[in-house]
Amino acid sequence: MSEGAIAVASEGPEIPCLLVPLLDNILILPTVSVAEMASMHPLTAIDNAPPWLLGYYEWRNIKVPVVSYEGLNGGSVTPLNPQGRMAVLNNTGVDERLAFVAIPTQGIPRMVRIHEKDIVENTSEAVKAYDDMHIKLGLEEFTLPNIAAIEKACLETGILVE
Repeated sequence: MSEGAIAVASEGPEIPCLLVPLLDNILILPTVSVAEMASMHPLTAIDNAPPWLLGYYEWRNIKVPVVSYEGLNGGSVTPLNPQGRMAVLNNTGVDERLAFVAIPTQGIPRMVRIHEKDIVENTSEAVKAYDDMHIKLGLEEFTLPNIAAIEKACLETGILVE
């Protein structure tokens, strides 16, 4: 996807977002929901974790649970891509014991600025449990994840970060 691939109007306030490539999908995340796009490094395994909970990522001296978004949503758990990044997501307020969650990317995310009026819900795509909505921007399609639901899924495993 080229830098100018998304056509947006120039009126109204802009929303800075990151396009986060997964294997068969691209997440769109408002930048306020992302603490950092960090470099990939090995994870620490979590005993008795469900397959979608890939392990802990050590980030700024914090153990951050890493979630396979695809696996959590009922798809295949995608292997980590050493050239990818770790999208460390801010807490949404679900539970203060879980400060961050992370989603591994399959490539390098890129920044876009969009206008709220240019976001069109894609109702032809089925919304899965951890999707907030599917959207279209011009000819491109993206998924807005439900970060609060992802946090709740991590908490429901009974495995909490110290």
